[in-house]
Amino acid sequence: MDPSGVFSVSYRQDRKLVRTKWQALFLLGFMALLYLAPFYASPRIVAIGNIMLISAVVAVGLQICTGYAGQINLGQAAFMGVGAYTAGLLAQKYQMSFLLTIPLSGLSAAAFGFLFGLTAARIKGFYLALTTIAAQFIFHFAVLNLPSSWMGGSNGVTVPAATLFGLKISSTNGLFYLNLVFATIMIAGAFGIVRSRFGRAFVAVRDDDVAAGIMGINVARTKATAFLIGAFYAGVGGALWAYMIRFVGVDQFTLFNSIFFIAMIIVGGMGSITGALIGVFIIRMIQEVIATVGPNIAEAVPFLGGDIVFASMNMFLGGVIAMFMILEPRGLMHRWNIIKSSYRIWPFPY
Repeated sequence: MDPSGVFSVSYRQDRKLVRTKWQALFLLGFMALLYLAPFYASPRIVAIGNIMLISAVVAVGLQICTGYAGQINLGQAAFMGVGAYTAGLLAQKYQMSFLLTIPLSGLSAAAFGFLFGLTAARIKGFYLALTTIAAQFIFHFAVLNLPSSWMGGSNGVTVPAATLFGLKISSTNGLFYLNLVFATIMIAGAFGIVRSRFGRAFVAVRDDDVAAGIMGINVARTKATAFLIGAFYAGVGGALWAYMIRFVGVDQFTLFNSIFFIAMIIVGGMGSITGALIGVFIIRMIQEVIATVGPNIAEAVPFLGGDIVFASMNMFLGGVIAMFMILEPRGLMHRWNIIKSSYRIWPFPY
Protein backbone atom coordinates (compact mmCIF):
# COMPACT_ATOMS: atom_id res chain seq x y z
CA MET A 1 0.00 0.00 0.00
CA ASP A 2 1.41 3.38 -1.06
CA PRO A 3 1.27 6.53 1.07
CA SER A 4 -1.78 8.73 0.70
CA GLY A 5 -1.65 10.77 -2.49
CA VAL A 6 0.79 8.43 -4.26
CA PHE A 7 -0.87 6.48 -7.07
CA SER A 8 0.08 5.13 -10.47
CA VAL A 9 -1.39 6.15 -13.80
CA SER A 10 0.58 3.67 -15.92
CA TYR A 11 1.89 0.11 -15.66
CA ARG A 12 5.48 1.39 -15.71
CA GLN A 13 4.82 3.59 -12.69
CA ASP A 14 3.07 0.72 -10.94
CA ARG A 15 6.18 -1.48 -11.31
CA LYS A 16 8.66 1.12 -10.05
CA LEU A 17 10.73 0.13 -7.02
CA VAL A 18 11.32 3.66 -5.77
CA ARG A 19 7.98 5.44 -5.77
CA THR A 20 8.51 8.60 -3.69
CA LYS A 21 11.29 11.15 -3.31
CA TRP A 22 11.73 10.17 0.34
CA GLN A 23 12.33 6.58 -0.66
CA ALA A 24 14.90 7.74 -3.20
CA LEU A 25 16.67 9.93 -0.63
CA PHE A 26 16.70 7.10 1.91
CA LEU A 27 18.15 4.68 -0.65
CA LEU A 28 20.86 7.16 -1.69
CA GLY A 29 21.74 7.86 1.93
CA PHE A 30 21.91 4.16 2.75
CA MET A 31 24.19 3.45 -0.23
CA ALA A 32 26.40 6.40 0.74
CA LEU A 33 26.75 5.02 4.26
CA LEU A 34 27.71 1.61 2.86
CA TYR A 35 30.35 2.98 0.49
CA LEU A 36 31.82 5.18 3.23
CA ALA A 37 31.79 2.40 5.86
CA PRO A 38 35.57 1.67 5.70
CA PHE A 39 36.26 5.30 6.67
CA TYR A 40 34.20 5.35 9.89
CA ALA A 41 33.79 1.68 10.90
CA SER A 42 36.36 -0.49 12.67
CA PRO A 43 38.22 -3.21 10.74
CA ARG A 44 36.19 -5.82 12.64
CA ILE A 45 32.90 -4.30 11.44
CA VAL A 46 34.19 -4.08 7.87
CA ALA A 47 35.23 -7.75 7.99
CA ILE A 48 31.74 -8.71 9.19
CA GLY A 49 30.35 -6.55 6.38
CA ASN A 50 32.37 -8.58 3.87
CA ILE A 51 30.80 -11.81 5.08
CA MET A 52 27.33 -10.25 5.01
CA LEU A 53 27.73 -8.98 1.46
CA ILE A 54 28.81 -12.39 0.17
CA SER A 55 26.01 -14.07 2.11
CA ALA A 56 23.56 -11.55 0.65
CA VAL A 57 24.47 -12.56 -2.92
CA VAL A 58 23.99 -16.27 -2.13
CA ALA A 59 20.78 -15.73 -0.12
CA VAL A 60 19.21 -13.56 -2.83
CA GLY A 61 19.85 -16.32 -5.36
CA LEU A 62 18.20 -18.81 -3.00
CA GLN A 63 15.29 -16.41 -2.56
CA ILE A 64 14.68 -16.39 -6.32
CA CYS A 65 14.79 -20.19 -6.47
CA THR A 66 12.87 -21.02 -3.28
CA GLY A 67 11.01 -17.87 -2.26
CA TYR A 68 9.73 -16.86 -5.70
CA ALA A 69 9.74 -20.12 -7.69
CA GLY A 70 8.89 -22.38 -4.75
CA GLN A 71 11.67 -24.87 -5.51
CA ILE A 72 13.12 -26.20 -2.25
CA ASN A 73 16.91 -26.01 -2.44
CA LEU A 74 19.08 -27.47 0.32
CA GLY A 75 22.21 -27.50 -1.83
CA GLN A 76 22.97 -23.79 -2.11
CA ALA A 77 26.28 -24.20 -0.25
CA ALA A 78 27.35 -26.86 -2.75
CA PHE A 79 26.66 -24.49 -5.65
CA MET A 80 28.61 -21.85 -3.78
CA GLY A 81 31.47 -24.32 -3.43
CA VAL A 82 31.47 -25.03 -7.17
CA GLY A 83 31.86 -21.31 -7.81
CA ALA A 84 34.63 -20.97 -5.23
CA TYR A 85 36.63 -23.87 -6.66
CA THR A 86 36.15 -22.59 -10.21
CA ALA A 87 37.45 -19.15 -9.27
CA GLY A 88 40.37 -20.60 -7.34
CA LEU A 89 41.46 -22.98 -10.10
CA LEU A 90 41.11 -20.40 -12.88
CA ALA A 91 43.02 -17.79 -10.89
CA GLN A 92 45.73 -20.22 -9.76
CA LYS A 93 46.36 -22.25 -12.92
CA TYR A 94 45.51 -19.74 -15.65
CA GLN A 95 46.14 -16.41 -13.86
CA MET A 96 42.78 -15.08 -15.01
CA SER A 97 41.53 -11.72 -13.79
CA PHE A 98 38.71 -11.70 -11.26
CA LEU A 99 36.66 -9.83 -13.88
CA LEU A 100 36.57 -13.12 -15.80
CA THR A 101 36.75 -15.70 -13.02
CA ILE A 102 33.76 -14.40 -11.07
CA PRO A 103 31.27 -14.54 -13.99
CA LEU A 104 32.70 -17.90 -15.11
CA SER A 105 32.32 -19.20 -11.57
CA GLY A 106 28.67 -18.23 -11.65
CA LEU A 107 28.22 -20.01 -14.99
CA SER A 108 29.90 -23.21 -13.76
CA ALA A 109 27.67 -23.27 -10.67
CA ALA A 110 24.65 -22.54 -12.86
CA ALA A 111 25.47 -25.55 -15.04
CA PHE A 112 25.73 -27.74 -11.93
CA GLY A 113 22.47 -26.35 -10.54
CA PHE A 114 20.69 -26.76 -13.87
CA LEU A 115 21.19 -30.53 -13.67
CA PHE A 116 19.23 -30.61 -10.42
CA GLY A 117 16.70 -28.16 -11.81
CA LEU A 118 15.79 -30.71 -14.48
CA THR A 119 14.70 -33.15 -11.78
CA ALA A 120 12.33 -30.51 -10.39
CA ALA A 121 10.17 -30.97 -13.47
CA ARG A 122 9.08 -34.39 -12.17
CA ILE A 123 9.33 -34.17 -8.38
CA LYS A 124 8.47 -31.59 -5.75
CA GLY A 125 8.33 -31.02 -2.01
CA PHE A 126 10.13 -33.49 0.24
CA TYR A 127 11.59 -35.48 -2.67
CA LEU A 128 13.00 -32.34 -4.27
CA ALA A 129 14.62 -31.43 -0.95
CA LEU A 130 16.30 -34.85 -0.85
CA THR A 131 17.53 -34.38 -4.40
CA THR A 132 19.15 -31.04 -3.60
CA ILE A 133 20.75 -32.53 -0.49
CA ALA A 134 22.34 -35.02 -2.88
CA ALA A 135 24.10 -32.05 -4.51
CA GLN A 136 25.98 -31.54 -1.25
CA PHE A 137 27.21 -35.12 -1.15
CA ILE A 138 28.06 -35.24 -4.86
CA PHE A 139 30.10 -32.04 -4.49
CA HIS A 140 32.00 -33.35 -1.46
CA PHE A 141 32.55 -36.77 -3.05
CA ALA A 142 33.85 -35.27 -6.29
CA VAL A 143 36.29 -32.90 -4.60
CA LEU A 144 37.71 -35.53 -2.25
CA ASN A 145 37.92 -38.42 -4.72
CA LEU A 146 39.00 -36.79 -7.96
CA PRO A 147 42.78 -36.62 -8.54
CA SER A 148 44.31 -34.05 -6.19
CA SER A 149 45.97 -32.35 -9.15
CA TRP A 150 42.50 -31.37 -10.35
CA MET A 151 40.83 -29.80 -7.32
CA GLY A 152 43.35 -30.18 -4.52
CA GLY A 153 41.51 -32.98 -2.75
CA SER A 154 41.49 -32.63 1.03
CA ASN A 155 44.35 -30.09 0.82
CA GLY A 156 42.15 -27.49 -0.84
CA VAL A 157 43.15 -24.78 -3.30
CA THR A 158 45.16 -21.65 -2.56
CA VAL A 159 43.72 -18.61 -4.33
CA PRO A 160 45.91 -15.69 -5.43
CA ALA A 161 44.77 -12.18 -4.57
CA ALA A 162 42.48 -10.34 -6.95
CA THR A 163 44.32 -7.68 -8.95
CA LEU A 164 43.07 -4.63 -10.82
CA PHE A 165 45.46 -2.63 -13.03
CA GLY A 166 48.37 -4.30 -11.30
CA LEU A 167 47.13 -3.47 -7.79
CA LYS A 168 46.33 -6.31 -5.39
CA ILE A 169 42.94 -6.25 -3.69
CA SER A 170 43.86 -8.03 -0.49
CA SER A 171 43.13 -5.57 2.31
CA THR A 172 39.87 -5.72 4.25
CA ASN A 173 38.76 -2.36 2.86
CA GLY A 174 39.66 -3.28 -0.72
CA LEU A 175 37.75 -6.54 -0.46
CA PHE A 176 34.80 -4.67 1.03
CA TYR A 177 34.51 -2.49 -2.06
CA LEU A 178 34.96 -5.50 -4.35
CA ASN A 179 32.18 -7.36 -2.56
CA LEU A 180 29.98 -4.27 -2.36
CA VAL A 181 30.20 -3.56 -6.09
CA PHE A 182 29.34 -7.13 -7.05
CA ALA A 183 26.61 -7.36 -4.40
CA THR A 184 25.04 -4.14 -5.71
CA ILE A 185 25.05 -5.46 -9.28
CA MET A 186 23.62 -8.85 -8.30
CA ILE A 187 20.91 -7.46 -6.02
CA ALA A 188 19.85 -4.91 -8.64
CA GLY A 189 19.71 -7.75 -11.16
CA ALA A 190 17.56 -9.79 -8.77
CA PHE A 191 15.02 -6.97 -8.51
CA GLY A 192 14.95 -6.84 -12.29
CA ILE A 193 14.45 -10.61 -12.60
CA VAL A 194 11.54 -10.83 -10.17
CA ARG A 195 9.80 -7.88 -11.87
CA SER A 196 10.20 -9.39 -15.34
CA ARG A 197 8.15 -12.04 -17.13
CA PHE A 198 10.48 -14.65 -15.63
CA GLY A 199 9.64 -13.47 -12.13
CA ARG A 200 5.92 -13.59 -12.85
CA ALA A 201 6.34 -17.11 -14.24
CA PHE A 202 8.23 -18.14 -11.09
CA VAL A 203 5.42 -16.91 -8.86
CA ALA A 204 2.77 -18.61 -11.00
CA VAL A 205 4.61 -21.95 -10.82
CA ARG A 206 5.11 -21.54 -7.08
CA ASP A 207 1.44 -20.88 -6.41
CA ASP A 208 0.03 -23.60 -8.69
CA ASP A 209 2.17 -25.30 -11.32
CA VAL A 210 -0.83 -27.07 -12.87
CA ALA A 211 -2.69 -23.79 -13.42
CA ALA A 212 0.53 -22.19 -14.66
CA GLY A 213 0.90 -24.92 -17.28
CA ILE A 214 -2.70 -24.45 -18.39
CA MET A 215 -2.01 -20.72 -18.82
CA GLY A 216 0.82 -21.52 -21.25
CA ILE A 217 3.87 -21.38 -18.98
CA ASN A 218 6.50 -24.03 -19.65
CA VAL A 219 6.62 -25.39 -16.10
CA ALA A 220 9.65 -27.65 -16.54
CA ARG A 221 11.73 -24.89 -18.12
CA THR A 222 10.64 -22.38 -15.48
CA LYS A 223 11.68 -24.66 -12.62
CA ALA A 224 15.02 -25.44 -14.25
CA THR A 225 15.60 -21.73 -14.89
CA ALA A 226 14.94 -20.94 -11.23
CA PHE A 227 17.61 -23.43 -10.17
CA LEU A 228 19.99 -22.07 -12.80
CA ILE A 229 19.62 -18.48 -11.59
CA GLY A 230 19.87 -19.44 -7.92
CA ALA A 231 23.01 -21.48 -8.57
CA PHE A 232 24.53 -18.65 -10.64
CA TYR A 233 24.16 -16.30 -7.68
CA ALA A 234 25.68 -18.92 -5.38
CA GLY A 235 28.62 -19.34 -7.75
CA VAL A 236 29.31 -15.62 -7.80
CA GLY A 237 29.13 -15.56 -4.01
CA GLY A 238 31.51 -18.52 -3.86
CA ALA A 239 34.03 -16.74 -6.09
CA LEU A 240 33.90 -13.65 -3.86
CA TRP A 241 34.40 -15.93 -0.85
CA ALA A 242 37.45 -17.51 -2.49
CA TYR A 243 39.06 -14.12 -3.11
CA MET A 244 38.35 -13.03 0.45
CA ILE A 245 39.58 -16.15 2.27
CA ARG A 246 42.35 -16.86 -0.33
CA PHE A 247 41.85 -20.57 0.31
CA VAL A 248 39.09 -22.96 -0.74
CA GLY A 249 38.39 -26.19 1.13
CA VAL A 250 35.51 -28.61 0.86
CA ASP A 251 34.67 -28.25 4.57
CA GLN A 252 33.71 -24.59 4.01
CA PHE A 253 30.55 -25.59 2.11
CA THR A 254 28.54 -28.03 4.21
CA LEU A 255 24.87 -28.89 4.56
CA PHE A 256 24.73 -26.71 7.68
CA ASN A 257 25.69 -23.70 5.56
CA SER A 258 22.83 -24.48 3.19
CA ILE A 259 20.44 -24.65 6.14
CA PHE A 260 21.67 -21.27 7.37
CA PHE A 261 20.92 -19.77 3.96
CA ILE A 262 17.41 -21.24 4.16
CA ALA A 263 17.10 -19.72 7.64
CA MET A 264 18.01 -16.29 6.27
CA ILE A 265 15.12 -16.20 3.82
CA ILE A 266 12.72 -17.67 6.39
CA VAL A 267 13.57 -15.02 8.98
CA GLY A 268 13.60 -12.16 6.48
CA GLY A 269 10.54 -13.27 4.56
CA MET A 270 9.93 -15.70 1.71
CA GLY A 271 9.31 -14.08 -1.64
CA SER A 272 11.06 -10.78 -0.89
CA ILE A 273 14.52 -9.67 -2.02
CA THR A 274 14.62 -7.09 0.77
CA GLY A 275 13.52 -9.79 3.21
CA ALA A 276 16.48 -11.94 2.19
CA LEU A 277 18.84 -9.04 2.94
CA ILE A 278 17.22 -8.50 6.34
CA GLY A 279 17.53 -12.20 7.10
CA VAL A 280 21.22 -12.17 6.20
CA PHE A 281 21.83 -9.29 8.59
CA ILE A 282 19.96 -10.92 11.50
CA ILE A 283 21.37 -14.45 11.13
CA ARG A 284 24.93 -13.24 10.63
CA MET A 285 24.66 -10.91 13.62
CA ILE A 286 23.42 -13.77 15.80
CA GLN A 287 26.33 -15.90 14.61
CA GLU A 288 28.79 -13.11 15.41
CA VAL A 289 27.31 -12.70 18.88
CA ILE A 290 27.67 -16.44 19.43
CA ALA A 291 31.29 -16.34 18.26
CA THR A 292 32.02 -13.37 20.56
CA VAL A 293 30.11 -14.38 23.68
CA GLY A 294 30.74 -18.13 23.48
CA PRO A 295 34.43 -18.07 24.56
CA ASN A 296 33.61 -15.75 27.48
CA ILE A 297 30.87 -18.08 28.73
CA ALA A 298 33.13 -21.11 28.32
CA GLU A 299 35.83 -19.34 30.34
CA ALA A 300 33.39 -18.25 33.06
CA VAL A 301 31.90 -21.74 33.51
CA PRO A 302 34.74 -24.14 32.63
CA PHE A 303 32.98 -27.15 34.13
CA LEU A 304 30.47 -27.07 31.26
CA GLY A 305 33.12 -27.36 28.58
CA GLY A 306 33.49 -25.26 25.46
CA ASP A 307 31.74 -27.78 23.21
CA ILE A 308 28.59 -27.77 25.34
CA VAL A 309 28.52 -23.98 25.46
CA PHE A 310 28.82 -23.58 21.70
CA ALA A 311 26.30 -26.37 21.12
CA SER A 312 23.85 -24.53 23.38
CA MET A 313 24.44 -21.27 21.55
CA ASN A 314 23.77 -22.96 18.20
CA MET A 315 20.63 -24.48 19.69
CA PHE A 316 19.57 -20.92 20.50
CA LEU A 317 20.04 -20.02 16.83
CA GLY A 318 17.95 -23.04 15.86
CA GLY A 319 15.31 -21.93 18.37
CA VAL A 320 15.14 -18.52 16.71
CA ILE A 321 14.54 -20.17 13.34
CA ALA A 322 11.85 -22.46 14.79
CA MET A 323 10.18 -19.50 16.50
CA PHE A 324 9.89 -17.64 13.21
CA MET A 325 8.46 -20.67 11.44
CA ILE A 326 5.79 -21.03 14.14
CA LEU A 327 4.95 -17.42 15.01
CA GLU A 328 5.86 -15.51 11.85
CA PRO A 329 6.25 -17.98 8.97
CA ARG A 330 6.14 -15.20 6.37
CA GLY A 331 9.09 -13.42 7.94
CA LEU A 332 9.91 -9.95 9.18
CA MET A 333 9.21 -8.30 5.84
CA HIS A 334 5.58 -9.42 6.01
CA ARG A 335 5.26 -7.96 9.52
CA TRP A 336 6.86 -4.70 8.34
CA ASN A 337 4.36 -4.44 5.47
CA ILE A 338 1.49 -4.91 7.92
CA ILE A 339 2.88 -2.15 10.16
CA LYS A 340 3.23 0.21 7.19
CA SER A 341 -0.32 -0.45 6.03
CA SER A 342 -1.72 0.00 9.54
CA TYR A 343 0.08 3.32 9.88
CA ARG A 344 -1.09 4.62 6.51
CA ILE A 345 -4.78 3.78 7.00
CA TRP A 346 -5.00 4.84 10.67
CA PRO A 347 -7.49 5.51 12.27
CA PHE A 348 -9.53 3.37 9.89
CA PRO A 349 -9.52 -0.42 10.38
CA TYR A 350 -8.99 -1.21 6.68
